[in-house]
Amino acid sequence: MRILVVGAGAVGGYFGGRLAQAGRDVTFLVRPHRAETIRAGGLQVVSPHGDFTVYPKTITTTEIAFTYDVILLSVKSFALLSAIDDFASAIGPQTVIVPVLNGMRHMDLLMERFGKRAVLGGVCVVATEMDPQGRIVQLADFQSLRYGELDGQKTGGAEAVDPAFRGAGFDAAISTQILQDMWQKWVQLTSLGAITCLLRGNIGEIVAVPGGADLSLTALSECAAIAGACGYPPSAAFLEEKRTQITAVGSSLTSSMYRDLMRNAPVEVNTILGDLLDYGRKLGISTPILQAAFVNLSIYQRVRNIDRTESASSVTESARRQ
Repeated sequence: MRILVVGAGAVGGYFGGRLAQAGRDVTFLVRPHRAETIRAGGLQVVSPHGDFTVYPKTITTTEIAFTYDVILLSVKSFALLSAIDDFASAIGPQTVIVPVLNGMRHMDLLMERFGKRAVLGGVCVVATEMDPQGRIVQLADFQSLRYGELDGQKTGGAEAVDPAFRGAGFDAAISTQILQDMWQKWVQLTSLGAITCLLRGNIGEIVAVPGGADLSLTALSECAAIAGACGYPPSAAFLEEKRTQITAVGSSLTSSMYRDLMRNAPVEVNTILGDLLDYGRKLGISTPILQAAFVNLSIYQRVRNIDRTESASSVTESARRQ
């Protein structure tokens, strides 16, 4: 099967790199600068499972020459609309899109553009980041990918893509409850992201101070209450596992949103926190911890964008004066 991986960042680069390492027919749709970097030095992955470098095919939007069987979509939510336009010409009548974005907003956008038949639900669990050299660094040993039909049937697109993903160096499987899986991941991301970003620390640092563990548990409870009210209550086993994780003494656990924050990078505040809060607000659920985290990060995002705009304006004005 011809696989097009949209984006070669921390997530897409990792799973796409594993697929290429396993001999799958993989092409990366990337920006010109990223394409040049990969062509020159390869796609480099640093992993507890063994470091590797592959030299996959890369293309830019203008170089799409035919349609693909599978689109693995892994961009950040704020890049989704431009990404949809970028890969639209790669979609054929039988193409299956497997998105692994955070939250749920992307599902409506993809189905509106390409139809419900073309879109699977998808969930990945991996902790990766890109280092200053452009290498993809895996921070922990877990690495799983789940995909499934939205109606829970084990047919159609999910069955078609399954052979391409299985046996490629990560845990891959069809899920017959993919919407439940997606909501549970949303609960996990939001609770961990809210508490680490709001309190500016990892879990070990948070629980080391009085009240830290209680705040973590409250954030999780708020997220779970919204999911339950929307018809996707997290399982008891899931909640117990997450309670243990977010109260673990000495844990270095953080969220990807926190790591973006520490790098002064854009954060997915609207699709991770804002959208979930909207669901809760419509259902009358009180979520003071989530609301505080959302306001905090919205201020960060606004100031960051203003700073960037002012900096660009200053450079432009300086050039004019010269």
